[in-house]
Amino acid sequence: MKSDKYHLIIEAAITVFAKQGYYQTTVAQIAREAGVADGTIYLYFKNKEDILLQIFSFRAKQIFDQFYDAVAHCDHSEEKLRSLIRNQLEAFQQDKGLAVVFQAESRQVRKSDALTEQINQISKQYRTLIGEIVEKGQEEGCMRKDLYLGLVKRFILGAVEEVINTWVLAGGRYDLASMADPLVDLYMRGIGNPEARPPQ
Repeated sequence: MKSDKYHLIIEAAITVFAKQGYYQTTVAQIAREAGVADGTIYLYFKNKEDILLQIFSFRAKQIFDQFYDAVAHCDHSEEKLRSLIRNQLEAFQQDKGLAVVFQAESRQVRKSDALTEQINQISKQYRTLIGEIVEKGQEEGCMRKDLYLGLVKRFILGAVEEVINTWVLAGGRYDLASMADPLVDLYMRGIGNPEARPPQ
């Protein structure tokens, strides 16, 4: 179990990283935001990079536990996919600072081996969950069986990340969660018109 000060520092770091970026942030600023002495930070973290690593590992686990729970309560694959995407968008909408750190800082930081591994693990977990949903959809007959699963995973992950990134850049001025159903409709139906005749 993590202590209250650990959680306090994590939340403070998310706030400061989101406001001014990882490189512009100092440990002293995180301590000030958390309302603790500078030295207290080092009782829980090795350095600033370790704080970022812990944000990804600790908060990502919280979010994924929420994803798995939401998906587990759905019977059909399309319902699972909608629940997954909706929960992801809602999670970031409720914590814009976390969205900024996940979307922006994970791409910009010169990652250590440990941080790179952590980010890759998060991505792998997400792709695995998507793969399970798609395979179930293929079994149910509501998703095509000729899909290249690796491409589908990247398509879904990439589209969700871009929707979140656009929302962050727009200052969170609209309802991010409302994008969930249009996104899943796009996944399930594509952009082509099945009634259209091919060009002659």
